[in-house]
Amino acid sequence: MSDRSLLLVHAHPDDETINNGATMAKYVSEGVRVTLVTCTRGEEGEVLVPLLSDLASTKSDQLGKHREGELANAMAALGVTDFRFLGAPDRLWRDSGMMGTEPNNRSDVFWQAGLDDAAAHLVEIIREIRPQVLVTYDEFGGYGHPDHIQAHRVAMRAAELASNPDFGSGQPWEISKIYWNTMPKSVIQEGIDKMKEIGSDFFGAESADDLPFAKPDELVTTLIDGTAFIDAKMAAMASHPTQIELDGPFFALSNNLGNQVWGHEYYTLVKGEKSNNLDEKGREVDLFA
Repeated sequence: MSDRSLLLVHAHPDDETINNGATMAKYVSEGVRVTLVTCTRGEEGEVLVPLLSDLASTKSDQLGKHREGELANAMAALGVTDFRFLGAPDRLWRDSGMMGTEPNNRSDVFWQAGLDDAAAHLVEIIREIRPQVLVTYDEFGGYGHPDHIQAHRVAMRAAELASNPDFGSGQPWEISKIYWNTMPKSVIQEGIDKMKEIGSDFFGAESADDLPFAKPDELVTTLIDGTAFIDAKMAAMASHPTQIELDGPFFALSNNLGNQVWGHEYYTLVKGEKSNNLDEKGREVDLFA
């Protein structure tokens, strides 16, 4: 193992694979210490497998435990051995559900967590693993889910507090580079156009402008080419069957654009110095450079 350490902070099981699966597998293969922190177990997610519908929060409310197993299977596919739930084992926050829904008002959900309280748990991890690079969401959480927004807030606050010698215990640690996940509009539009050619759609969108997670291309500072790890990423996605339909838009997009659509993962550098190791479009090709 090298002394390079990568920390990813996500809201629910499956978010990590969709956003960063190829990146994680790539850096694991290079000996980087990859740590995933998931902030909730995704108890309020939809259950896309009819035989497992009883797991839903409105029924037996066992989906969170089931998704723990899905996450473990996905991490095995990517080769990631260090994955944790924020606050575990003593403090676990529940999935907050979408804004304005009844679960969002529960006192035990992540959206209701005190910012510094939740961040303090992440500070402990940061000071333990001492990552040079942090990956999380933008301030909108990608598409506005409360847990994604809160994960962004907690990750950014923890990065700040971890470097403060007056906060908490342990040796302070300054994270050198912080990235936010992004998905350029041009790539999404290409996918929508390809789906239209076969008479299908991508989440009902007519154009990339209809999708909140589609960002202007100029926000992309960094492109990680993980095409060599597509099989691992697709296996990890298939490990989340309650959340990702094997015949749904994600896999249909792969079938019609070629699997390389999932091999390229895009980022916006928000802290740290941009590398001189750039591709032809001026984008970084290495999170650690």
